[in-house]
This record gives sequence, C-alpha cells and structure tokens, in this order.
Amino acid sequence: MSAPELTGRLLLDEADLQRTLRRIAHEIVEKYPDLEQLALVGIYTRGVTLAERLAGLIEQFSGVRPPTGALDISFYRDDMGAHRQPVVKATRLDFPIDDRSVVLVDDVLYTGRTIRGAIEALFAYGRPHRVQLAVLVDRGHRELPIRPDYVGKNLPTARSERVNVQLSEVDEVDRIVLLTGE
Repeated sequence: MSAPELTGRLLLDEADLQRTLRRIAHEIVEKYPDLEQLALVGIYTRGVTLAERLAGLIEQFSGVRPPTGALDISFYRDDMGAHRQPVVKATRLDFPIDDRSVVLVDDVLYTGRTIRGAIEALFAYGRPHRVQLAVLVDRGHRELPIRPDYVGKNLPTARSERVNVQLSEVDEVDRIVLLTGE
C-alpha cells in the first residue's frame, strides 16, 4: 500500500522525525538518573506510538527500557459535547504508577485541553511522584497553563492551520505536514 497523498506543506520528513525523537530520548535520559523509576504513557492514538519509539531509543542509549502505557482520555475531555461519539480505546497501564516518574507523550500540543484530561485520567490510576510532558510538536495557542518539558519542534501556527503528524505504524509514512485553511 502506498503512502497517502501529500497535501499541505511538509514540515518534517522521516529523517527529521527520527532525529527529533532521538534528541527527546537523549534529553529524557539526561534528566532521569534512575531510569528504573521512569514510565512513558502515550495518549491515544499517536502518543502511544511515540511513547513506544521513545522507550526503544532510551533503551538503545541507556540499556534500560522504561515501561510504556496507553491512556484513553475520551471520558476526561471537557469538550465532549463538541465532538461526535468518542471512540473508546482501552487504557493500558501494566505497571504501578504510584511514586513513579511518568512522562506523558503526545504528538501535538495545542490548547492544553487534551493534556489536562490526560492528567486527570492518569490520576484515576494512582499517584505518580512526578508527571512530565513530551510532545513532538508544540503549536502554541494555549488555553490552559500547560507547558511541555520535552519538545521536538515549536511550530507557531495560525488557528486556521492544522499540524498533521503521520507515523508509519498508523499512517504508513513518517512525516509532519502543515494543512492550511480548514
């Protein structure tokens, strides 16, 4: 199957994306002297894929692979009425999060509402020692006081634009595209 048709402006290609993830993984390794207490939790859908990739890179750099989880925030969103019926996926946290350092992972940070919901969902499963945030793209336009700890790329955008992250595990191609005028 071929990659979807490219529309919009290419911001990062496959090599750029890999380089960006390697840098984020290095930053995480540098900030966590005890990687045994670290866990990466991805927010569905692409955040889960990114968390898995980061865990693999952290293992390459340090010899320690942090556990990874998947978080569904469908019922923790404060804008559920604005969206169609949510597609609910299974939250997967196969490890205790109490007293652990958790890095939430998502593809794009925009208003901060997804992250607010993710923090609420995470605390329904336990009380981590610390929660940090890693995002591939920070596009600005925050509505809540949310700031990422690890950022792949800052991409100032207009509200009418959309950042489309595509990952091979989900979309058959690795790239980030800026879509305009939606």
